[in-house]
Amino acid sequence: MNEHITAVEKALCALENGEIKEAEKIISNEYPFKPFIRYTRSYTMNQKMIQFKKDGFIDRYSGEKLINPGVLKVLSYYLPAAFPYHKNGKMNEGHFAYWELFPTIDHIYPIAMGGRDEPENWATTSMLNNSIKSNWTLEQMRWSLYEAGDFNEWDGLTNRFVSMVKNTPELLHDDYIKNWYKSSIYILQRS
Repeated sequence: MNEHITAVEKALCALENGEIKEAEKIISNEYPFKPFIRYTRSYTMNQKMIQFKKDGFIDRYSGEKLINPGVLKVLSYYLPAAFPYHKNGKMNEGHFAYWELFPTIDHIYPIAMGGRDEPENWATTSMLNNSIKSNWTLEQMRWSLYEAGDFNEWDGLTNRFVSMVKNTPELLHDDYIKNWYKSSIYILQRS
């Protein structure tokens, strides 16, 4: 990063001396703009759950445990005032757990910088950390990638969620719960 500061400083010096072409040459050679091919993102709910299972419901950017999204919605279903859910994640209308404990897929090398939308470039992280990281690389954030967890040691309460829904089928009237339930069953049936 220091070499970038040096390049900017050298270019500024050239500009101060009225040498616009020299400043452009310095930037082009020492700190060039690199346009990226922007790929799209597209993954199914089952692909998300496969990734969450692969990472052991661990936030790969903090090392913290995360929880199956269906569990959070069950709490909101039964405790709407104490554990509110907001479909758009509004922080002032939904419980902060949806930001702190809800797993998402992040692109380790950002799509906006030319990263690909493929499992090798995916990491499980919380909504909060995904939002913080945004379109930056781990190097730019000065973050590192934690080891994946072991799904057999921490399953994000997935087995308990599935059991609860099986024992309380009216929960399936909530489409959000039903979709996470189906995906949870899907990953539990995969070896």
